Amino acid sequence: MKTTKDNILQEGLLEQYVLGELDATQEKSIEQLRMSDKDIANKLDSIERNFEKIGLENAIAPPAGVKVNLLTKVSNFSESVEEKPNSYKLWLGIAASFATFLLLGSLWLYSELNTVKEELDIVGNQNEALQKDLEGLTKSYNETNKWYTAISNPDTEQYILRGNIQLPDAKIVSYVNHTNKTVIINTQKLPELDKDHDYQMWADVDGEMIDMGVIAKDKSLMAMTYIDNAESLNITIEPAGGNDHPTVERLISNVYLD
Repeated sequence: MKTTKDNILQEGLLEQYVLGELDATQEKSIEQLRMSDKDIANKLDSIERNFEKIGLENAIAPPAGVKVNLLTKVSNFSESVEEKPNSYKLWLGIAASFATFLLLGSLWLYSELNTVKEELDIVGNQNEALQKDLEGLTKSYNETNKWYTAISNPDTEQYILRGNIQLPDAKIVSYVNHTNKTVIINTQKLPELDKDHDYQMWADVDGEMIDMGVIAKDKSLMAMTYIDNAESLNITIEPAGGNDHPTVERLISNVYLD
């Protein structure tokens, strides 16, 4: 895949380059861009300085035992050389010991940088999840406030539809506003139906039943279609998805409007 300046910046490849997480082809592309593109070079310098600062601020010293063991080995090596003097071997051993110590420190720092990077990713994911939760709460609050405003409107009238002998436990509270031409119903006390049937609401206008909509199974508050000059509200049980005319023998509740 060709590594361009745009996808380098968009996909965070500069950070991965500094952490040594790219393959040889990508590293070569970035190194070439670093030499030819001043903007890329400046960004890389900045990222390296920031990572170095993070590493130093969060650095954890290697376990004390590493230093103690290293110094002990150096001391033992020195005593051995005193018995068989050889200055070249002495300094070679000391240099190798300190090189090992520096290598351990570098590996430790690299590990800490990766840990910091992982923690930053976790914090970013947590912030994103919190933002989604906040958006969900805001949406829920706005929805609740909308229903409350409609129901508490002085022009809104409340009508209760109680279940008949077919469904005596049913109870639907309807809120009708003739000024705003809205109908809202509370279906919390409607018994649950099987998947093959739905409740449907009808308005009686001069003896004709007009469809007001199918009552959703997953909502406790919902708006129905307002019908002008309705004399009563009626609820029937219909096949899933609703019907184009009411099944009168399956009428379970009705109420007359004032």
